[in-house]
Amino acid sequence: MVGGRFVAKFAWSEPAAGRLAHEIAMLERLRPAVPYLPEVVASSTDPVLLVTRLVPGVALFDVVDSLDRDEAGRQVAEFLGALHHQAGRDLPAASLQPATTDVLREQFVRWARPDQRADVIRWCDWADDVLATPGPQVLVHGDLHGGNQVWDAGKLRVVVDFETAGLAEAEYDLRAFPGTGPGVELLTATMRHYAQLTGRELAVERVMAWHLRTAFADALWRSEAGVPLPDHRTPAAWVDDLADRFAALGINPQR
Repeated sequence: MVGGRFVAKFAWSEPAAGRLAHEIAMLERLRPAVPYLPEVVASSTDPVLLVTRLVPGVALFDVVDSLDRDEAGRQVAEFLGALHHQAGRDLPAASLQPATTDVLREQFVRWARPDQRADVIRWCDWADDVLATPGPQVLVHGDLHGGNQVWDAGKLRVVVDFETAGLAEAEYDLRAFPGTGPGVELLTATMRHYAQLTGRELAVERVMAWHLRTAFADALWRSEAGVPLPDHRTPAAWVDDLADRFAALGINPQR
């Protein structure tokens, strides 16, 4: 934070410099075609520095319970539809973050209850089957969780952190949405509006396969590092949550 008006990102290492330089290039490329982008005040590649204007508001995590899910989904879909339309052959592949299902089968099951372990393994098998054939590649944000969205008075003000943007399937960008807020209404509203705005249907099974890998990977590294889960519950509770989300979406990963 600089002077209460700006946000400055400065790279202190070579890996961080590469990510930040990539973000600078992405923001230059996407403006003005994509809405809800940060306003770049200044940028430099020597040293690697990005300064954007501070936007008042709070993270989606903090207000999702009070939002109109349908209207919120429309705004997120507006951002995603425009972003996914910007794909090009010169873009790099996104760095996919979730742990592999092999890691989850071997390591995450230790943190589940004994009665959950067979389900976790079957769900990983299901996710492998769903994602066996890659989907069409588009430009994705790559890390679109609630902490990278600023909301104010029910409006999406800005989406931040484009350091991992790159080519992947569109469903990858929605991998955090099933766990954002109670129920799956924000996910279904976003998918519905996305189809209306773009004419392209998103596959909920693919979203949930990525979500499974994301949620369990997050719970795994935090548990092994002794770091509390974001909601201060247990990995076993997250397994129960995922079962509820599958049921709400009419998905049976046991088949």
